[in-house]
Amino acid sequence: MKAFVYHGPKNMSLDQVPNPVIQRPTDAIVRVTTSTICGTDKHIRNGGLPEVEAGRVIGHEFCGEVVEIGAGVNKFKKGDNVAVSCITQCMECYYCKRGIYSRCENGSWIFGYKIDGCQADYVRVPYADSGMYLIPDSLADEDVLFVGDILSTGYFGAENGSIQPGDTVAVFGSGPVGMCAMATARLWGPARIVAVDIDESRLEFAIKQGWADYGLNPQKVDVTQALKDFTSGRGADVTIEANGFEPTFKGAIAGVRPGGTVSVIGVFEKPQILEMQNLWIQNITLKMGLVKANHIPELIDLIKEGKLNMKPLITHTIPLSQVAEGYDIFEQRRDNAIKVVLKADA
Repeated sequence: MKAFVYHGPKNMSLDQVPNPVIQRPTDAIVRVTTSTICGTDKHIRNGGLPEVEAGRVIGHEFCGEVVEIGAGVNKFKKGDNVAVSCITQCMECYYCKRGIYSRCENGSWIFGYKIDGCQADYVRVPYADSGMYLIPDSLADEDVLFVGDILSTGYFGAENGSIQPGDTVAVFGSGPVGMCAMATARLWGPARIVAVDIDESRLEFAIKQGWADYGLNPQKVDVTQALKDFTSGRGADVTIEANGFEPTFKGAIAGVRPGGTVSVIGVFEKPQILEMQNLWIQNITLKMGLVKANHIPELIDLIKEGKLNMKPLITHTIPLSQVAEGYDIFEQRRDNAIKVVLKADA
């Protein structure tokens, strides 16, 4: 089969590799119909996650058709169309039993990282009963494509913010994950959602889609002061860091009010500094972590009922055979690229 394979930093290629096979009774084999290129894939491509081994098939956000199931799979059958979580959950280990699925001792985030991923014709899905979700007949792949990763991650960031009705929420980083955080933050009824980014086109896009109410560009305004101006001098009740870089990390901490919450969902490659000599007295709550992806059924229901629509994030759709070009489009933001989707070759 065709698969996009990591051979080392800046060295990835579309190769012919063996088809995946059932390894355990709880496995399923899925024919990938639609997948994406994610920000984390970009980190891997550039060597930012050195633990990824050469020879690994990349990718972790996808939908597909079940073509084979192990003897221990009970919820799915051949021919089912499914959205798949990027988080593999055994449901038996210490962490799964406590609902911390992202720390599953037998799974966690492994697609395209510890095991072969979905930028391929086929993929093996471990613990299929707890990691796959039927796509309703009324929805297409593109409707639910992001529930397995970025939409769940955005929801996780908003949930960790403990948003209250009437709050001011500022999202630092207006990439796909940040926009998903904005869209899902709406579910808690904040008074205003503020997008923060140096890319004016992203700010305008987030506002146009109704995901943000205001956009702030740190190169043009003092973001911390602007957030205070929105809130009678206090600062944002909740800030969400969705980029994984020093400026957005510092901005999220500087922008939150005393007693507020900073929710960090960005992927970082470098250490960050917390200025505890200033922060200890602020009573700020700082939450972070890898998405648990435990609200996928609810997200699919919200999409089905028209309460969430993240399809506008899809700016480019190309066949898997052009995946290398897709990475260039994504990294270089060609033609205002936001999310590049890969479709199975005919």
